[in-house]
Amino acid sequence: MSLYFTQKLLYELNRDPSLQAAFLEDKEAVLSQYQLDDEELEALRKPDIGMLYILGVNGQILMHYAAMCGYAWPEYIQAMRDALEVHGNVRAGIYATTDGKGAI
Repeated sequence: MSLYFTQKLLYELNRDPSLQAAFLEDKEAVLSQYQLDDEELEALRKPDIGMLYILGVNGQILMHYAAMCGYAWPEYIQAMRDALEVHGNVRAGIYATTDGKGAI
């Protein structure tokens, strides 16, 4: 897992309108510029906000990506809750858990 690169990509997408436009036009070209594993790539392609949360993406970064992908606030929160039910603990980052409940 390359949580650093996943968060770096999302951070840059959040801050750079030209990168956002490039991502929306050709997602694969942008994704190829980052060292991401298959699980991260799949979650970013879908987009699977809940899985990105489980992988450990910081919520402050993730909420902006979710909004860019069309998630309303309640959908964003529910995606994380649903992912905890399906996948269990947050695996890494500041939200890492061992009780299956997460930090939402």
